[in-house]
Amino acid sequence: MRGTLELAVAAVLAEADLHGYAVVQRLAELGLGTVRGGALYPVLGRMETAGFVEAEWVAGQGGPGRKTYRLTPAGRARLDEEAVLWRDFSAAMDRLLTMRKDGT
Repeated sequence: MRGTLELAVAAVLAEADLHGYAVVQRLAELGLGTVRGGALYPVLGRMETAGFVEAEWVAGQGGPGRKTYRLTPAGRARLDEEAVLWRDFSAAMDRLLTMRKDGT
């Protein structure tokens, strides 16, 4: 999961601007398991430093404000590039696992 977390986070942020906990919830909804803050926030920080996401503090309604993350145009371009690479990798792994299963 760790190797794919940046791609998964980018894909979720492509759907909507979200705060960290909402990112975790969405990843869980999609079947990617529980992502802890100790794994998520360093990834978001690296993505922000690289210019792939922007963060903004948004006032909370009746509670504390939250940092909301938005995918930048550079982040969307990176997501598109990484999605192609992921599909190629996934297809290669499918072939490998099918060969192993079939014995061919």
